[in-house]
Amino acid sequence: MCEFEPGPAVALPGGIGISKLTVYDIEAPDGLVGGAPHVHLACSEGYYVVAGTGAVQTLNTKGYAETPLQAGTVIWFDPGTIHRLVNDGGLQILTLMSNSGLPEAGDAVLTLPPEHLTDRAAYLRATTLTGEGEDRTPSAMARRDLALQGYAVLRERYEAEGPAALDDFFAAAIRIVQPQLADWRKRWEEGARRLADETGAALDALAAGTAPHLQSAELHRLPTPTEFGRHGMCGRLDVYDTRAREARL
Repeated sequence: MCEFEPGPAVALPGGIGISKLTVYDIEAPDGLVGGAPHVHLACSEGYYVVAGTGAVQTLNTKGYAETPLQAGTVIWFDPGTIHRLVNDGGLQILTLMSNSGLPEAGDAVLTLPPEHLTDRAAYLRATTLTGEGEDRTPSAMARRDLALQGYAVLRERYEAEGPAALDDFFAAAIRIVQPQLADWRKRWEEGARRLADETGAALDALAAGTAPHLQSAELHRLPTPTEFGRHGMCGRLDVYDTRAREARL
């Protein structure tokens, strides 16, 4: 018997978050097609390329790189890696994020020019999208193009100054997200940390020759995304929310 069971989140394995990303296919001022450069401060991100071709540009304290993407490619990178997706044609990606819930709760800061990073209010004024549905596309592209301006400056500064060129941006990003940290900690404690603790308890039980967790096993199912076509930083997102699931009892 399969019944719909809304309510408290049942985290995906390892406390990850997943979404299907269709990378923007609108050309940017520099002639490339794709998304907005940004950085995560607490979460690692992984890609499994479903279809199409393109590249991901990355910039961190180790330097700049451009990594080709094609169907079947898997890559991942740590928090602190500024990244920008470039779409050469039909690029679709299954994104995997650590600490399920944190990216959706704001664990991302766009590489805006410094005047938009002075405080959280200034950042939100520059990045909040307007309109609904398809009407959001123009403001999403304006936000992307603004982020590209700051990104270009960061790349130029890195060429001249090395890793220190990123210090001011990282410091500004930290200030912007600090008001969210109490919420982030709660989400982490209820998600990835809880699952890790449950694994530890299971190992302890197995070592003692018992396995009470085996008696409560279920199959969980998300038959379709819970939201289609959300305007994200890199493209349109089909989002999966584990609070709306089916459990086979």
